[in-house]
Amino acid sequence: MKVSWENGILKKIKVLFLIVLGVATQALRAQEMSYELDPAKTKIEFSVPATMHTVHGTFQLKSGSIQFDAATGKADGLVVVDVKSGQTGNDGRDRKMHREVLQSERYPQATFRPTRLNQGADLKQNPTVQVSGILNIHGSDHEVTLAVPVQQTGDELTTTIRFVIPYTEWGLKNPSTFILHVSNQAQMEITTSGRLVHGKKNDATPH
Repeated sequence: MKVSWENGILKKIKVLFLIVLGVATQALRAQEMSYELDPAKTKIEFSVPATMHTVHGTFQLKSGSIQFDAATGKADGLVVVDVKSGQTGNDGRDRKMHREVLQSERYPQATFRPTRLNQGADLKQNPTVQVSGILNIHGSDHEVTLAVPVQQTGDELTTTIRFVIPYTEWGLKNPSTFILHVSNQAQMEITTSGRLVHGKKNDATPH
């Protein structure tokens, strides 16, 4: 009789443990999210001041997926930019840019791999998120932190990110000539829209 009573207690404890574990797992999953960028709704623009004028140009987004845990701030994923798509509207200048500055035949992609966002980020309460990660350009990694202002409508997130790339410090050539002086920095502006997916993405992040 005593054995049956003990077995009953153990079964109840086991059931209670499974319930608690299930609730905890659901709570953790609720904090895990994935942001899937839409290349068709993404515009990557750059501008570089030069003598008498400013050069404006664009790049195309190839793909983008960011996974993050809002509770811990841990992030992962990969954003890929097609460097070979870069253009400024001047064929001669673009050929020189790709050949001498970007060397896009050798470095056809630039990537951003997020590693962290500010812990406890709440997109509804605090629409600007600080995202840290590794920006790879011209074959070299650079640690950056980007201020990402977010507008959320349902599961769709829209953002415009502005930052500066000190491209000569990062190993790229300045195309200045004796007559034409070009700035050592490129001003970047990225406008993008994508879908927020709750729960961890099952797909492996592409490398």
